[in-house]
Amino acid sequence: MKERFAPDVIGITSTVPIEVIYAAGLRPVDLNNVFITQSQATRLVEEAEGQGFPLNMCAWVKGIYAVVKEKGLKHLVGVTEGDCSPTHALISLLKSEGTEIVEFRYPASRRPEDVEQELKRFARRLGTKVSAAEKVKRSLDEVRRIVRAIDDLTWQTGQVTSQENHYWCINTSDFWGDPETFETRARALLNQARKRPPRNSGLRLGLVGIPPIVTNLYQVAQSLDIDIVFNEFQRQFSMPYETTTLTEQYSLYTYPYDVSYRLQDIKKEAKRRWLDGIIHYVQSFCHRQLEDKILRRNLALPVLTLEFDRPGEMDARSRTRLEAFGEMLRQKKSKKPQLREAALK
Repeated sequence: MKERFAPDVIGITSTVPIEVIYAAGLRPVDLNNVFITQSQATRLVEEAEGQGFPLNMCAWVKGIYAVVKEKGLKHLVGVTEGDCSPTHALISLLKSEGTEIVEFRYPASRRPEDVEQELKRFARRLGTKVSAAEKVKRSLDEVRRIVRAIDDLTWQTGQVTSQENHYWCINTSDFWGDPETFETRARALLNQARKRPPRNSGLRLGLVGIPPIVTNLYQVAQSLDIDIVFNEFQRQFSMPYETTTLTEQYSLYTYPYDVSYRLQDIKKEAKRRWLDGIIHYVQSFCHRQLEDKILRRNLALPVLTLEFDRPGEMDARSRTRLEAFGEMLRQKKSKKPQLREAALK
């Protein structure tokens, strides 16, 4: 963890137009992924608290702050609209402590012309042009197609596990700062997965909300014969729609926009992937907890809400709740005609 970031690294706290960053000759690094993959992620949270961060603040924010400090990050993209208010406060704090902040905002209107103007401002700030970033997009499109194929093998044939799906989708936020290596390894995984025998799914669930801070959710679910075949935000990070321009791509991207827009995508994928239920993951002290009621009101599927605070393994109570949710869904399925099996024949 003590290894310092290279001078050409620019940190991101949320998925942003990385094509612009690469076009500027810089390497994006998603600080969320750096934080959560540390063996002592809890220590990072505690270090931030030792620096004055309150206990009742999102652990992701505290972990990101500790990563910036320990690894000597000099440059950071700050999302000033389309991300949470604690992250906005973090950006202000880091700026006051000497970190150079490059601002980017997702316009609430989501109108293509507004997104286009923000892309141009972002490119100017980094000393490049949108036209150069469009060339990067075309090269990344093929990598994203590989990840889409990995995603398809999760819900169509079960040849890719839920954990693998999560891993490859979530890392498209920055492509490890090295898209060529990412592409090589993703393609190798895809080729390997295609040789695996198809696997009949147990219960088919979707995971909606921000990626979980708990480290073994997918393993616990699998041990309970539950397959998570839809990772909402992780899939969004991979830019799952075929688009021709950056403006179109970041207008369709759901993460920074309101929950009603997200619901359109969730409903479509729930039907397409034959989901039996939904896990709504909420982070402690996160504003997205308020979205739980909206999701429950608008989704026709049963919803289990799981809340976690700090990095670590799932606690016994949450495991019991997940197990009980699975049993309830199995009983519900057993009372209905097997429409899904008939439709797949």
